[in-house]
Amino acid sequence: MSEAVHIRPFPRGALVAAAGLVALSILAAGAGRLSGLGVTHMPPAALVESRALHFEDRDGGVQVSDMRGRVVAVLPPGTNGFARGVMRGLARERKRESVGIEPPFILKRWSDGRLSMEDPSTGQHINLEAFGPTNVAVFARLFTAGEEVK
Repeated sequence: MSEAVHIRPFPRGALVAAAGLVALSILAAGAGRLSGLGVTHMPPAALVESRALHFEDRDGGVQVSDMRGRVVAVLPPGTNGFARGVMRGLARERKRESVGIEPPFILKRWSDGRLSMEDPSTGQHINLEAFGPTNVAVFARLFTAGEEVK
């Protein structure tokens, strides 16, 4: 019943080859990272248009006004959930940093077609295109909302 069990060591050559492969991979990744080889660089987009806007709660809705105090849009209660969510997040950061509602938010349109919402008072920046074209359209309408047609 007592049989001798022979334990064979793992082949040393396989261990050396695996360690060499790991080291080569790390060196290749580091060289690529430092040299920029294989990295795609996107040119920075230029700011095409921006609009300073105030958002204020009004009777369950959200009133959007420009810097002159003109109402440019009213988001009725129960609608525009995406816009409300974005603004709620920005307002939460303002509250955390004890910033009032006086400073405007800046809606920006970039040369590559992207839209972003920025809060200069807190440094928050949200790239809106990440949420899909339907959600971006809600903010895109705010560029022309309330403007006089000439």
